[in-house]
Amino acid sequence: MTAQIETHEFQAEARQLLQLMVHSIYSNKDIFLRELISNASDALDKLRLESFRDKGLDGIDIDDLHIDLEADRAARTLTVRDNGIGMSRDEVVGLIGTIAKSGTGELIEKLRAARKAEGGDGATGELIGQFGVGFYSAFMVADTVTLVTRRAGSSEATRWSSDGTGTYTVETVTGEDVPVGTSVTLHLKPEDLDDQLHDYTSEPVLREIVRRYSDFVTWPIRLRTEKTEDGTTTHEWETINSRKALWARPKDEVSEEEYREFYKHISHDWLDPLRTVSVRAEGTFEYQALLFLPSRAPMDLYYRDAKRGVQLYVKRVFIMDNCEALVPDYLRFVKGVVDAQDLSLNVSREILQQDRHIQLMRRRLVKKVLGAVKEMMTDDRGRYDTFWSEFGRVVKEGLVEDPDNRKAILDISSFASTRSADELTTLRDYVERAKDDQDHIYYLTGASRSVVENSPHMEAFRANGLEVLVLTDPIDEFWVEQVGEYEGKTFQSIAKGQVDLKTGDGDEPGSEKVDESSFDGVREWLAETLSDHVKEVRLSHRLTTSPACLVGDTFDIPPALAKMYQQAGQEVPVAKRILELNPDHALVTGLRDAHEAGADTAALAETAEVVYGMALLAEGSELPDPQRFTTLLANRLAGSL
Repeated sequence: MTAQIETHEFQAEARQLLQLMVHSIYSNKDIFLRELISNASDALDKLRLESFRDKGLDGIDIDDLHIDLEADRAARTLTVRDNGIGMSRDEVVGLIGTIAKSGTGELIEKLRAARKAEGGDGATGELIGQFGVGFYSAFMVADTVTLVTRRAGSSEATRWSSDGTGTYTVETVTGEDVPVGTSVTLHLKPEDLDDQLHDYTSEPVLREIVRRYSDFVTWPIRLRTEKTEDGTTTHEWETINSRKALWARPKDEVSEEEYREFYKHISHDWLDPLRTVSVRAEGTFEYQALLFLPSRAPMDLYYRDAKRGVQLYVKRVFIMDNCEALVPDYLRFVKGVVDAQDLSLNVSREILQQDRHIQLMRRRLVKKVLGAVKEMMTDDRGRYDTFWSEFGRVVKEGLVEDPDNRKAILDISSFASTRSADELTTLRDYVERAKDDQDHIYYLTGASRSVVENSPHMEAFRANGLEVLVLTDPIDEFWVEQVGEYEGKTFQSIAKGQVDLKTGDGDEPGSEKVDESSFDGVREWLAETLSDHVKEVRLSHRLTTSPACLVGDTFDIPPALAKMYQQAGQEVPVAKRILELNPDHALVTGLRDAHEAGADTAALAETAEVVYGMALLAEGSELPDPQRFTTLLANRLAGSL
């Protein structure tokens, strides 16, 4: 017996996504079966794991877990069925009826842009895969999709159905006639080879798709076959996948295509990985791992609640998805599986955090991943550049989080610098280009490259041909404060401390040598006038064209870093900084002369505030009182006319 059927509308964004999928011209529609099989495989893994934890599932048979494919040529239907964990009614509505995922609006815009730019070709499918909504790919080949599911431990089942046009129906089905698990029935569209829409009721077509995309799935995929002998037609179930775990097979027995399809199976990505990392450890603690470096960053890479980590198996038995204990957070984009031989099947996430073997595996996996990136850097620069553009910002988090591997991370890192507007540089290359008497690796942090390059702090370094790293990622504010040196050269911010740059003649940058003592009076007056903002006023050795800049003492917290701490709710003391004056600039010399001549003190004080405000703006900082600054500036300009 069934309860009353309820009709619901898809979320607005889900409806738009469905329309784009149904009407998109995606060249490889066969992918739908891989996605449904992957979902079924996940359900079987979850039931196997849940049976170890929940004694209430003792009556559930886990000795014959499988995925069935059943085609009906007459009705033109294809059913993908599993006897896995199943879903409750609430899970069906939450996971199938809606797309409750952050960033869906951005996905819609990218889908539209891809269709407009490429006529709806492969890029559409790539974006769909990125958001893990593979179930919806069924609507590329089906007019109507019906799902019937019953969760393990429940006596009620749920039927969900939709034609993908904007609404779906949900009803509760009671009775023991519905087995535990999930079946998805596709009412197929007519075959259309011009549109790459194959006959998905054909046994050869189904066998080929499974062989190509899902041969490695550890659970048996059974196809209901039809045989006719002597006028008698019989049906039987035939397992059509090899079920061989790729990570347990020697590398020379696995093709690159098999690795690529396995990656897509576990990641739900539609692009090939950049690199495959195979690990095999033997001895007192044995394990195998098969890891992949994706070719693009997922949309949720920086979301706090995003799933991260690799799959953990014990003796080829699935234990958990997203095992965070096996990879550090700064490698959260790594996908793959780890299969340990000597762990307990009842291992929990809490136990994993403390397990000595897990820690040893983690250290080995990190070294293998960093080593693979270094190999790309040397052997395949194009792939490395793609990797760094997608994940470099995340990898640099390891410079703060993982001191043990800090040197290895620095070795694979690339940075923008003043040497080239287009090409990044490694630290090793920077050190090799440095002048013989240069003891530092100079850098400057800022919100953007243009802000950094136009900073007054750059002037003397540019004049002397000294290369400066241009660091614009938020994480750069943190790691440069903690990383002391590289290859014997210390990291030095050009916006902190004293700078003593000499030319070949021993002179400091500037057109003429100046009598610094002639500025003593105006410096003391400025220090007193601006005492609420600065702790000292001194002449600069780093300016050539700007009138003034602000610098911090060597161990001061940079303003940008202090602001980040404050935004995170942490109050940190912000020290006053030092105002440096360019003794060759007409504004500074004019201010000195006016002060010596006893000019209007109030007007000079306003000029002093303008100079301070200009120094803030030049480095990209915010003015404490923008309205007052514009008023003072207008007054000074009016007085000069």
